[in-house]
Amino acid sequence: MFIYYVRLALLSYRRNPILSSLMVLAVAIGIGAYMVIFTLNYFMGGDPIPHKSSQLHHVQLDYGNPAFPDFDPPPQLTYIDTMALLDLTTDYPRTASSKFVGIVEPANPEIRPFSVSGRGNFSDFFTMFDLPFQYGSGWHRSADEGRQQVIVLSRELNEQLFGGADSVGETVHLHGYNFTVVGVLDTWTPVPKFYDVNNGPFDPIEEAYIPWHLIVDLRMDRSGNTNCWQAPEGDGFQAFLNAECAWIQFWVELQDRNAYENYLNFINSYAAEQKSFGRLQQPVDQRLFDVNEWMIEQEVLPDETRILSALAAMLLAVCLLNTVGLLLSKFLGKAPEIGVRQALGAHKGSLFIQHVIEAGFIGALGGVLGLGVAALGLEGIKILMGDLIVSDWMQLNLTVAVVTIVLAIVSTVIAGLYPIWRACNINPAIHLKLQ
Repeated sequence: MFIYYVRLALLSYRRNPILSSLMVLAVAIGIGAYMVIFTLNYFMGGDPIPHKSSQLHHVQLDYGNPAFPDFDPPPQLTYIDTMALLDLTTDYPRTASSKFVGIVEPANPEIRPFSVSGRGNFSDFFTMFDLPFQYGSGWHRSADEGRQQVIVLSRELNEQLFGGADSVGETVHLHGYNFTVVGVLDTWTPVPKFYDVNNGPFDPIEEAYIPWHLIVDLRMDRSGNTNCWQAPEGDGFQAFLNAECAWIQFWVELQDRNAYENYLNFINSYAAEQKSFGRLQQPVDQRLFDVNEWMIEQEVLPDETRILSALAAMLLAVCLLNTVGLLLSKFLGKAPEIGVRQALGAHKGSLFIQHVIEAGFIGALGGVLGLGVAALGLEGIKILMGDLIVSDWMQLNLTVAVVTIVLAIVSTVIAGLYPIWRACNINPAIHLKLQ
């Protein structure tokens, strides 16, 4: 019977193509506009590492000048506190990380030296954040302690330097130093880039990874945000390291509540000690944030997207109201046909199912056309936002496509319930007299 009702819906569309096309267009515009914003929220506000987001915690301390109570504590840590937290305990996987930029000098003389975006981090970084590897692996903890000049390459940088071959054991000349390749990442595109949301949550991942201590030891050119609330005492790099300047992200993996409480006690005790020394005078409400809490705290999903969501929902509602009127006109226009069918013994239930499927058919066509509207909308947003986003992730994947079509069908059927009810409750005697 389902196939039969679909055929009836197709015949009904052919009999009145203009009215039916208007309904499809109304659904497509409403659904397409809504799915543009849905796609943005789906990718920008989704959980980037759902299987362990509750275990990974970002550390924030009570930074700031007490003379400015409205000053928001920076999201990063100073060098002094980072070193202290690294020595605080080794019971839990943890990593400091910072961005840098460096010049790579390829061994191939035909390739000119070029700049790369890199990250200094600890060996736990790769296991904590589940980085996939195409070749090799991350370095061992001994490389962190020994300041070994090892490097992990992104898949793209490995393609550029070694043609995509297994480069483990090869040498990369970076920032005037030779680094030994220990691993090459596979494709990895976390959205948002949760491990460093304050330096561009939708930027591409870094191209090279080295032990974090080398950023200081080799005087790498740091990149990213730096917040200072007190001028360094003296000149030079060491004075900067000792200053109240936050430029380092710090994450720790705490697998259960007991570990969370233990580590929180550690950093609370450390903060209390530093307060006694005259530091950390700007109290914070929370010192440990899991992944989703941290993205909310840093407002990764801007308020503008919520406003756009409301506007898109209102546009969808307006389009569906128009669809209600068009469906009512179409179904009541078939009143003589429905009256004859009722006189011949057609049950109201079968008539109801027939028209529900017809409304769903209109919704399905509108959903397919809405995918095209949404794709055009996303391309427009990419043009408008330009370098603020990485366009590779902002596209209609299978999940979004299925949601679009299902939402179109369901919303059109709901919009059609009143017209269907009216059509199924006409008085057949009136229309039989007119035949």
